[in-house]
Amino acid sequence: MSDSADKGKAPQRPDQGEDSGASNNKGSSSDKKNLPPKMIESLMEMNPALKNELASMPKDKAAEMLSNMDISQLLTGLSVGGKNQKDMASYKFWQTQPVPHFNDDKSKEAITQGPIKIIKPDEVPKTPGPLVEGFEWCTLDLTDPEELKELYELLNNHYVEDDNAMFRFSYSQSFLHWALMSPGWKKEWHVGVRATKSRKLVASICGVPTELRVRGERIKVTEINFLCIHKKLRSKRLTPVLIKEITRRCYLNGIYQAIYTGGVILPTPISSCRYYHRSLDWLKLYEVGFSPLPHGSTKARQITKNHLPEKTSTPGLRPMETKDIDAVFDLLERYMLRFDLNQAFNREEIEHWLVYKETEGKEQVVWSYVVEDPETHKITDFVSFYNLESTVIDNSKHKEVRAAYLYYYATETAFTGDTKALKERLLLLMNDALICAKKARFDVFNALTLHDNPLFLEQLKFGAGDGQLHFYLYNYRAVPVPGGINDKNQPDEKKMGGVGVVML
Repeated sequence: MSDSADKGKAPQRPDQGEDSGASNNKGSSSDKKNLPPKMIESLMEMNPALKNELASMPKDKAAEMLSNMDISQLLTGLSVGGKNQKDMASYKFWQTQPVPHFNDDKSKEAITQGPIKIIKPDEVPKTPGPLVEGFEWCTLDLTDPEELKELYELLNNHYVEDDNAMFRFSYSQSFLHWALMSPGWKKEWHVGVRATKSRKLVASICGVPTELRVRGERIKVTEINFLCIHKKLRSKRLTPVLIKEITRRCYLNGIYQAIYTGGVILPTPISSCRYYHRSLDWLKLYEVGFSPLPHGSTKARQITKNHLPEKTSTPGLRPMETKDIDAVFDLLERYMLRFDLNQAFNREEIEHWLVYKETEGKEQVVWSYVVEDPETHKITDFVSFYNLESTVIDNSKHKEVRAAYLYYYATETAFTGDTKALKERLLLLMNDALICAKKARFDVFNALTLHDNPLFLEQLKFGAGDGQLHFYLYNYRAVPVPGGINDKNQPDEKKMGGVGVVML
């Protein structure tokens, strides 16, 4: 599930840096440490999701479970706040699911990669499980403007907020159409729950089909997203029921694996990345409470520090067009193979996800640019970002923050084997992407530590976010992959090559 609980967070000041570890640790037996009771209590207070999961367990059992987790796994979830939990159910629920568990034997030298549970199609229930009285299942028809609007309103009123309730994601109807109606999309994977009497939509969970490569092994998966429950129904324990229902519907279609992300620790991440933010309109971000004024600095200095040139510098840079699809497909396919966990796009998906086609009544969601060699006319590079606004809650001056999220990119320089040349190329390309986003009236540019991003984040003045984004595979076991961060939770060029998937 693409929870993305940390997307709206303000960058930390330098004197507030975390010392959090990354969950790309392989989980050797040396990582296991007996935690003293006071530390366990502290960990549970600092990580609301873990506290909720362990609340009904005796302290000795909770201590045993915590001691079986990597210390690095515990630390990566500490900064996640309670408002963003949407923790996809309790620890007890996940004990019943085909996912790697915290208490799995980590002393094994090698993990056998592959499905955890073999699903027998004949044993998959043909009808949904029961819901609490007063509610019923529905399948959303997102081709119907009214139902698309219902999902839009549910998410915009009840989805992810920052810890201080200052920002809330504002998924436009154009964004939802783009995110949930990709090639091969299935209506039955857009699951809703309605109140029986009022017919009001009160919960959702959605999925779209795609293919992943996990260390070269190609698997069909469902990308799970938009798990949302009306605030007044959070005590009804609908989350496990929603997960079971989307799982059942996927099984009936012969898809037995899934990928999802979250800002909280669940059993068990295959990787963890950190969010970084680059201010484009620093003053506006300061006025809405997104960006702090660093100690000893001034507003004028911050505006000057984040200033960008008016014009791009990469020769041959232009917006991507339909005629570029084949070239970008070839370039991205080769680039993605460099990562342990990556998305195996087909040509149709490249067109859907990357090419903007102006349509009446629809807002632009994705911006893509290619670099065409002026002499050979070969496409040597491309870069893209997408739009996800956040509503600013109770601010008299500003109503929204326009955030650009770095999406997919690729460059021929990646295949030279020259890391220095790759870094120089990406610094040029990404600085131009920032300029393009600024021209498109974005206020902030966000990126994770995946892909080759550690090569340019700090040099291009991205500030560290205050949380992690964890990647999970459902019903599939694999050795964890690097998330671009080291044990001090800082971008690390030596920790690249792991995550090549961008989740919305």
